Amino acid sequence: MEWTLDRLKHFVAVAEAGTMTEAARRLGRAQSAVSTAIGLLEADLGLELFDRVGRRVQLTAAGEVMLLEARSLLHQAQAMDHRARALAAGGQARLAVALDEALPYVPLAQLFKELAARFPAMELTVLNGTASEVAEHVAAQRAQIAFQFDRAPAPATCAQRHIGSVPQTICVAKGHVLDGTAALTRRQLAAHRQLLMHIEGVEDTVLSPAVWRSNSFYVIADMVADGLGWAILPVNIAEFADLRPHLRQRACEGLALPPLTVRMLWLEGLAPGAEALWMRQRLAELQALMATA
Repeated sequence: MEWTLDRLKHFVAVAEAGTMTEAARRLGRAQSAVSTAIGLLEADLGLELFDRVGRRVQLTAAGEVMLLEARSLLHQAQAMDHRARALAAGGQARLAVALDEALPYVPLAQLFKELAARFPAMELTVLNGTASEVAEHVAAQRAQIAFQFDRAPAPATCAQRHIGSVPQTICVAKGHVLDGTAALTRRQLAAHRQLLMHIEGVEDTVLSPAVWRSNSFYVIADMVADGLGWAILPVNIAEFADLRPHLRQRACEGLALPPLTVRMLWLEGLAPGAEALWMRQRLAELQALMATA
């Protein structure tokens, strides 16, 4: 078969316009050129695509099927053209991003919507995990960049850039004995089991002699919701839709809770590409918007 993309474009234009004349006007071509292109395409395919009724044309049954194929091929050709142009301009063909599972969802969801619109030709892989796991993805070069809470020193092979922060809060289960206390004190907290984030080589402030640990904020939050103890959690997790009905946020006199810093990691010596730099800047802006909302 010797059909061309140009002839497919003419076919789709005529099918959508309903007349050769209108299709020619939309394409900026002479009507004779459009009519010739359709005739050659029908000859190439060995099919009659249109029934001619006066000046109007109507798709045959075969034409309706081929219209779907033509649109699909043109869409693929357009995607190939966009990707080629992006690569020629120095863009990345692929990007793997590792994400800390505990990061706020709303700004990340918005980031990926905008990323798809801004870099439609780029192939993206997203790897989720705990803060330590996403750092390992970058160190092992499974991901070019990672976004995570700054909970431990970055791997020696990684560079970092802080892009925002998320407040923390003390959480207890609704109905827990600590839920009924007017104002919590450190002594009251120390009398109940503390649920802590576990990161190798890092020790959070321990107030209670009874401690359970997990490397996942969400696991810790579930334990709190089940009344197994209290914990200090990022506010976005305390307000997560599935957890909010079961958790109570509390304050404690004499216990200051600094916000958790969000950072981007990448391999030292490998400068992030334009796409990664845009993601860093845009996520910083979205984090700031969330903080003021």
